[in-house]
Amino acid sequence: MSSSTTCPRFAIIVAGGTGTRMGADRPKQFLELAGEPVLAHTLRRFAEPGLNVQELVLVLPFDQLTTWQRLCEQYGIVVPHTVVEGGATRWASVRNGLAHLAAQTNGVVAVHDGVRPLTPQAVIEATYQAAYNHGAAVAAVVPKDSVRGLNQQGSYALNRNRLRLVQTPQCFDISLLRRAYQLPELTTFTDDASVVEDLHPIHLVEGDYRNLKITTPEDMLLAETLLLRYSNL
Repeated sequence: MSSSTTCPRFAIIVAGGTGTRMGADRPKQFLELAGEPVLAHTLRRFAEPGLNVQELVLVLPFDQLTTWQRLCEQYGIVVPHTVVEGGATRWASVRNGLAHLAAQTNGVVAVHDGVRPLTPQAVIEATYQAAYNHGAAVAAVVPKDSVRGLNQQGSYALNRNRLRLVQTPQCFDISLLRRAYQLPELTTFTDDASVVEDLHPIHLVEGDYRNLKITTPEDMLLAETLLLRYSNL
């Protein structure tokens, strides 16, 4: 299947973190990175004109809505986006984001972590395109370290060339993702690919090691360094 310039694109940015592991006084998506909140950088990635994303949906917990509105005013954040109230779990939050897009009957939707502010545009574009071609696509990278599995005897070596570390964005035909989210929530769901995979194969797209998920203070230091080093990321 070839590329389509007429296929609608949407994005759901999920940001429900509390900052517990960060040890900060605020959720990590609101921490200042290179002069503005982490979340502002993330939104701007998907607002790039070349991506042609028609609607950008930000899902936040109810108790963070006012804070985000205040930060937008404080930092002059003018990236066009719609804010939707999240649910009790990430699964419920994505479902709420999808509900906002209920009127959209066709197209490709990306689901992305709000605390991945450094995703290269090339990765986002490639994942959208792969989802258009294959129905479901996920950015992922090969592990850098050796990996071991656990069993009752101890542990055993795994071939890291047959393993992938999953990132976001994760992009899907919007009708497919909607069907997947009509099924009951399971404890085995770890991301959107795990919600969809019983209905449809997941195509992997080459991600980027710079596409880090900010979780710890060290991640903030690395993210700031990368932003300074790769101004055209």
